[in-house]
Amino acid sequence: MTTSAHPTAGTVRPIAVITGASSGIGAATARRLATEGFHVVAAARRADRLATLVEEIRAGGGQATAVSADVTSDAEVAALADAVTTLPGEVTLLVNNAGGALGMDPVESASVEDWRWMYEVNVAGTLRVTQSLLPALEASGAGTVVVLGSTAAQIVYEGGAGYTAAKHAQAALTETLRLELCGRPIRVIEIDPGMVRTDEFALNRFGGDEQRAAAVYAGVANPLVAEDIADCVAWCATRPHHVNVDRLVVRPLAQAAQHKVHRVQ
Repeated sequence: MTTSAHPTAGTVRPIAVITGASSGIGAATARRLATEGFHVVAAARRADRLATLVEEIRAGGGQATAVSADVTSDAEVAALADAVTTLPGEVTLLVNNAGGALGMDPVESASVEDWRWMYEVNVAGTLRVTQSLLPALEASGAGTVVVLGSTAAQIVYEGGAGYTAAKHAQAALTETLRLELCGRPIRVIEIDPGMVRTDEFALNRFGGDEQRAAAVYAGVANPLVAEDIADCVAWCATRPHHVNVDRLVVRPLAQAAQHKVHRVQ
């Protein structure tokens, strides 16, 4: 796999901003992009986890900066953009990873507040961060916006209306942005994972219910893991800049479709 050059320690590196970087896919992506020669800006709400991640990356010879930011806050996103622009180097990559799901209730009894949270984080959060960093990405002359979506952006399922609605909206935002930026030096890439087993996604969705979270992956020998998606992000981001991977859909071998999963009894 062709990747970007790895600058030596002390040199100015291109900057990659990753939201939702305190755990799961975001943290794995931060680690991976640091090895690809980026100065990683890890953004999330949990400052303690970000500090640990940045320390780990630096110990491995990478460059990283932690910025505590909630993508649902206009003020905190603005502060993130300000912090990024003070760093040496050019912002060439934004990975909109912050997101999540709450609940599996049917439409007739679903929580409006859960729906509102999912839209605010997955859709409005992506909008806020992208708007704040587009000027810097364009100024680099070779910017890339990666949006971590989901196969839920392509198909619905019972109990998933709130999450699939948010992910469909996020996909619409991404596709529209690509149209609107045509002719300007910014790529727009959507990565849609299927079943990915991380420490927190399913657990958060089910309000901390470990049994319900574990049941999602029951009998699936090899669901995807965060590092698999980080590998996809790195591959897309390090293609020659004239190559735009519009949408990359990735599932584990056991998952042929959203509703078709091979489980070992």
